[in-house]
Amino acid sequence: VKTILINIFGGIVNCAMIAEGITKAAEIVGVKHPLVVRLSGTNSAKAREMLAEWAKAHPNYSITVANDLDDAAKKANEKLKSL
Repeated sequence: VKTILINIFGGIVNCAMIAEGITKAAEIVGVKHPLVVRLSGTNSAKAREMLAEWAKAHPNYSITVANDLDDAAKKANEKLKSL
């Protein structure tokens, strides 16, 4: 594994809660691989903001936020090429 792509379609699930879970899990597990995260659903804009802010505050982790699945795939591929 070199890059992890997380693609969530939240529907009625609050994407901000999912974003919080992703960041907590990254800290607890100590994720060493770059994460590319695409969230769609309730509060997805807020969730993307939360992830971007968290990534800035935690430079030891690599979390990239994507707007849609195509964007996520492109960003994951870019991460692979930069390794």
